Amino acid sequence: MNRKTLIALAAAGLCAHGAALAAASCPIGSATGTVTLGTTATTVPDRVAADCRTVDAWINDESPWGSQAAFLAHVSSVTMSLHKAGTLTAAERARLLAAAQASRIGAEITVKLIAFNDFHGYVKPFEGSSSNPGVARFSTRIKALKAANPLHAVVSAGDMIGASPLTSALFKDEPTIEAMNRIGIDFNAVGNHEFDEGRAELLRMQRGGNHPSDAFSGLGLPVDKRADGQFAGAKFDFLAANVSDTATGRTLLPAYGVKDFLGNKMAFIGMTLEGTPTIVSPAGVAGLRFADEADTVNALIPKLRAEGIQSIVVLIHEGGAAVSGTAGCPSISGPIVDIVNRLDPAVDLVISGHTHQAYNCRIAKRDGSLVRVTSQGQYARNLGDIDVTIDTRTKDVIATSATILTTGTTTAEDPALTDLIAHYDNLAAVPKSRVIGQITQAISRTQNAAGESPLGDVIADAQLAATRSAGTGAAVIAFMNPGGIRADLPYNAARTTPGSAPAGHVTYGDAFTVQPFGNSLVTMTLSGAQIQTLLETQFVGCNGQTVERMLQVSDGFRYSYAANNGCGLRVTGMTLNGVVIQPAASYRVTVNSFLADGGDGFAVLTQGGNRLGGDVDTDAFEKYLQANPSGVAPGPVNRIVRQN
Repeated sequence: MNRKTLIALAAAGLCAHGAALAAASCPIGSATGTVTLGTTATTVPDRVAADCRTVDAWINDESPWGSQAAFLAHVSSVTMSLHKAGTLTAAERARLLAAAQASRIGAEITVKLIAFNDFHGYVKPFEGSSSNPGVARFSTRIKALKAANPLHAVVSAGDMIGASPLTSALFKDEPTIEAMNRIGIDFNAVGNHEFDEGRAELLRMQRGGNHPSDAFSGLGLPVDKRADGQFAGAKFDFLAANVSDTATGRTLLPAYGVKDFLGNKMAFIGMTLEGTPTIVSPAGVAGLRFADEADTVNALIPKLRAEGIQSIVVLIHEGGAAVSGTAGCPSISGPIVDIVNRLDPAVDLVISGHTHQAYNCRIAKRDGSLVRVTSQGQYARNLGDIDVTIDTRTKDVIATSATILTTGTTTAEDPALTDLIAHYDNLAAVPKSRVIGQITQAISRTQNAAGESPLGDVIADAQLAATRSAGTGAAVIAFMNPGGIRADLPYNAARTTPGSAPAGHVTYGDAFTVQPFGNSLVTMTLSGAQIQTLLETQFVGCNGQTVERMLQVSDGFRYSYAANNGCGLRVTGMTLNGVVIQPAASYRVTVNSFLADGGDGFAVLTQGGNRLGGDVDTDAFEKYLQANPSGVAPGPVNRIVRQN
């Protein structure tokens, strides 16, 4: 606490004894030191006025001011009042007015932006990951940053919900929205996972109301609900500048939000990646158009300028990968680079996401000038502490600085959130703890050099087993998308209470964390040539694929590929139970409903014939575990062979 504050508090404290005592005791006219405005010193004594406040406390130069003119007008008014009261002489007032002008207080303001991305419903600590701090610790860190500057905004760059651990996902991600309401965030740019369950569910997240058919919806605490007892929806704005209804041409959600900081407006343009339709179930984005990210931003600049807004931040659910991203960022690659390279020079800051990376970089815009681009990683582990300096005369950003902070699993939990998490954790306890099977050791989703993982093998085998019989589809091959495997399957210690379960037991909560999307199985007929096309689509640059997505394959099917060959020529051999796959022959193939609809860019699967629906993926996995009571072992990772 500085000297000026101490004097003000000491003087104000005298008044607490009552008006009569204050009149007798308040040291009116006494002074310790001189008035300083910002860093500009004066020779004016910092006297105590008749109301027990000092001159400096009256001037209040330490609070933020929206413009220098506003501060000067305030100083002029205050000093005139103090002069009339006899506290200041005319000469002292003149010196204070000159110091106020010289101090340039109000010529600039600093706004703190508190940023995160890819939260994915990680509300409960340690669920889904041992490094998950949970939303209550996350809130503590956000509160501290808010307290550091009254001029602030809390913003998210997408995937706040979707692909969530059970404590949020079981309740349709309502716990996450309610937690963010309590924290008090301002804007969330939609990410691809906001579309997992389609536009109607996304709009429900914004507007509220219980899910029309899910019994686990609307079970929040009364304080978080609407007056009618239903889910309240988000008290912050979802933004979707590049997502429009193909029938009307109107954006599904607002393109941008504006926050006013003492008369200085800042616009936040929010959007998801243009490629969202390639990584979300087609049913989830039906009737929607996803436009180019840079073109969308650039088209909005004239509109914002017409509204008098010069400070422009882009919240975008697309990103990259950076070398030493949080410690200097010497280089960055990925889609975000091309997007930023095409942005209008008016953009002042880009807050990105999607790749789950943490970085703080500078990337050239269209005119070659550099703009700060940040991403805060994933799962509440990090926060972006971003200071934005605005020239209050031009209303434009003149400087930015950023630090990526770690939330930490030892941070104290915010008591304003713990009751909410405990409530949902209690509701989820019974379904989550139900034992559904056993494994022999932990099973990892980490892929080997060929792109195959032990857990990918096991899940593909489970899906094949669930659809192998004539009545369930007569499948001979199953494929699993790696993006649908969200966590490793842990090896649990023996449990004695409540109930008994041996070491290696698998709970429903474990299985749900691995596969949280609730996809159902679909068995279809594909030709050998179509299977080859499917596999050729896995590789970067082939059939529009932007990242490598190696499908996990079931036992009995094997293939080899040459990574250095051109598109369409990489798959060099395919066999089923040792027999070569024939291009013209027909094969019954099982995938999940996400893939069946062409998700992840595997459009050839939409051509599959004689479709038959099957179990939900977690149910199929449970049946597979129960069919192997001695325990399921990690997959052998010998089904995919990389030749170069």
